[in-house]
Amino acid sequence: MSTDASGETGIGDTGIDDTPISADVDPRVSYHLYLDGAVREVADVCFSESLLGVLRDHLGVMSVKDACEQGRCGSCSVLMDGRLVASCTVLAADAADAQVTTVAGLGSGGPARAVRAAFLAYGAVQCGFCTPGFVVAVTDLLARRPDADEDEIREALAGNICRCTGYGRIIAAIRSVQDARR
Repeated sequence: MSTDASGETGIGDTGIDDTPISADVDPRVSYHLYLDGAVREVADVCFSESLLGVLRDHLGVMSVKDACEQGRCGSCSVLMDGRLVASCTVLAADAADAQVTTVAGLGSGGPARAVRAAFLAYGAVQCGFCTPGFVVAVTDLLARRPDADEDEIREALAGNICRCTGYGRIIAAIRSVQDARR
């Protein structure tokens, strides 16, 4: 380190400015996000913004719910490159070039349709706030483990919270989907 004419300690000849970085400086970035099978441009967002924030606030995706913002409730669950994640815990910039699938991107047919129908038939939907996250998590579970037993189902749902129904009806709905597939 060297001392300049004012007596301040600097970095020397490295060319690095020793000006303190403000705590509220957050670089802005732009990138593409592959969302539900389409390319979406994300422009001029803070680098530190969560995937949840970008989905809801910048892309208008309201099916991904915002509840705890700590990865504990599952209401913001999405698939990122086929892996279930809480979008509130993922930096949106880390999702650049990844395939992000929301409940809407699961499609209106196939396994997601059966899960949605079973949730309705078994009364596993009350207020509906947690339902999109549950549908994503259950669809993911049944794709990986179609014959999951009750312990595996409970483990897979451990990241999702429903404050209205309890879990008996949700598990019954999942079991009915499994039974219909056999």
